Amino acid sequence: MEQETHTLFSEPESSPEIPVHFANQAFQFQELMMMYNCAIREVRTKLEVLNDELSIRHKRNPIKHITSRIKRPLSIIQKLKRYDAPFTVEAIEENLNDVAGIRVICSFIDDIYAIADMLLKQDDITLIRQKDYIRSPKPNGYRSLHLILEIPVFFSEQKKNMRVEVQIRTIAMDFWASVDHQLKYKQNVENPEAVSAELKECADIIAQTDARMLAIKNQIYANESFHRSLQDKLEKLEMPFHL
Repeated sequence: MEQETHTLFSEPESSPEIPVHFANQAFQFQELMMMYNCAIREVRTKLEVLNDELSIRHKRNPIKHITSRIKRPLSIIQKLKRYDAPFTVEAIEENLNDVAGIRVICSFIDDIYAIADMLLKQDDITLIRQKDYIRSPKPNGYRSLHLILEIPVFFSEQKKNMRVEVQIRTIAMDFWASVDHQLKYKQNVENPEAVSAELKECADIIAQTDARMLAIKNQIYANESFHRSLQDKLEKLEMPFHL
């Protein structure tokens, strides 16, 4: 009598076919994110070169540190929805300027404008838009200089102009923004209006501290020729030193 055999594992089901248009979009999205990442490296290198040069010429690093990020896919989708735009590669490029982001942290307010000026003078950088939240802070107290830049990136078969958002702020501004970012996602906060008012007051105090620290630095470096030259240039740009 033949013994009955049993199959312990069933045959795996064949994977469903991925629609060609979806596969193509996925590849194009991945390629676009790679291009944005390359654009970040181009701009970041420029900033690092400036910082290295200034550290030798002026014996001081105006940039304390640089961070960068590529916007997460979910954030991209949410922002496209707000613009009533479809989730396509073309829509991302046409509607979003902050997929690639760089944050530059400086010690002093005048460092912010000096670095921005040096960066914008480079002939392969195009300024698309500038928002000066130091001169005109947001209602909640947020301060930073935002630049939307366009830079050519050379790939194996093409040159492509890519956009990068650069945020430049002081250490103190970054501290406030980081804490504010954490607190605003806290749920069920009692007296949210009072908390917002307190945060706004802290932002104003930090701005006053920034201005005082700049004044102290100007006293210390007042007799340095490079410092006087920098101050003259920035005054011509009408940058806000007294907040």
